Amino acid sequence: MKAIISALALIIITTGCTVSPPLTRDGLLVTAPDRYNLPSPGPEAGPEWWTAFESPGMNQAIEAALEHNRDLVAAAARVEQAAAAARIAGANLKPSVSAGLSGSRRKQNFIGFPIPGADGDILSSTSTNLGVSLDISWEVDLWGRMKAGARAAVSELKAAEADLAGARLSIAGQTAKAWLALAEAVQQVDLAKQTVASFRESESIVRHRYENGLAPSLDLRLQKTNLANAEAFLANRRIGLELSARQLEVLMGRYPGGETEDGASLPEPPQTIPGGLPADLVSRRPDLVAAEFRLNAAGYRFDSARRSLYPRLVLTGSGGSSSQEFKDLLDGDFSVWSLAAGLTQPLFQGGRLRAGVDQARSASDEILARYAGAVLGAYLEVETALASEQHLAARQAALAEASRQSTAARLLAEDRYRSGLTPFITVLESQRQSVQSESDLITARQQLLNNRIDLVLALGGGYRQEIEP
Repeated sequence: MKAIISALALIIITTGCTVSPPLTRDGLLVTAPDRYNLPSPGPEAGPEWWTAFESPGMNQAIEAALEHNRDLVAAAARVEQAAAAARIAGANLKPSVSAGLSGSRRKQNFIGFPIPGADGDILSSTSTNLGVSLDISWEVDLWGRMKAGARAAVSELKAAEADLAGARLSIAGQTAKAWLALAEAVQQVDLAKQTVASFRESESIVRHRYENGLAPSLDLRLQKTNLANAEAFLANRRIGLELSARQLEVLMGRYPGGETEDGASLPEPPQTIPGGLPADLVSRRPDLVAAEFRLNAAGYRFDSARRSLYPRLVLTGSGGSSSQEFKDLLDGDFSVWSLAAGLTQPLFQGGRLRAGVDQARSASDEILARYAGAVLGAYLEVETALASEQHLAARQAALAEASRQSTAARLLAEDRYRSGLTPFITVLESQRQSVQSESDLITARQQLLNNRIDLVLALGGGYRQEIEP
């Protein structure tokens, strides 16, 4: 017996000393700077960051999307699945108790036995057995294998919760952008309508001059062409408007009927640009939080795989009663019980357990590398959005000036044409530049607002979660 125990102890020590070392993050995570490349970073965005745009229509759309979007319903269901899996894993640490009720009736024939008085008869015996039992089984978690598995399941649950928060943040961002796309489309349609009306007025002027012999037919035909192109462009803008409306409706969980918001307009961007510290980004972005929880889960699974090489101790117990009469089942004289303990040590399984350890470690290494890449990508998104903020603001200012100048040039060209001082080709060019500049300005405003939303999303949108291993 002592020899068996000594051999078992040697196996435990040997398997414990030959497992792979724990995970390390050295050399994978980059060192973040003390601050982002922004002269004066503002405060962190709040959980309802979209209210800073002061757009009631956007607020209503986002609230509807957060309540009815189907992707959020699916993400919430995944959280419930992870919670159930965590409860299952935690249940492995507790004893298993079951109750049983059994009954049997048995008949046995006796043939060929020399029983006095039974000349040629077949004798039989009938017996009844009834029983109740309470069975208990418990695997003692000597080495923490099952506890590591339970912690892995809890980490997966926290990752699923972070995924849900990330899905809410993503849906809010998508809805905000969809609302801005709708507002931009509304303003582009309004501009196209104004252009058609303006070109019709210009056609009337050119026609009057042509009928009075003051303008050639070429001028009239050019203006008719201009008007027809403007009407075709208006139809194209209306297609874009209906598409934007349908995309917004789907995000809000509604049927894509293409109902447009005639009063939608692009809001002004918030005065303050959201900021924060690079070192805090890993706890402010739901996707990074989820990735780190999954990294923790992988570490726990690796730990559980290593500990599967150690012996397992299982305790079992059973108590109850057995009798031929139902009324005797509660009589202590008919009680039966048993207790047992079993200690098993894996010796040879064809390398399956060792391969499981290697597989768990490789999976952990993969998740760690993906996590490091996700962190680096998050820094890229923040810095890109911050740099784009300045360039897009400068572009919008330049286009605003171009719009003012082109409008003034168009009015001057049209006035000089009425006086016969400017050829009609100058009017056509000034009209084209004026419409193009105004359209570009509307698009630039939307791009600046979209970039501000990208910045908020890149910074985590007011989310924060401290990671505890």
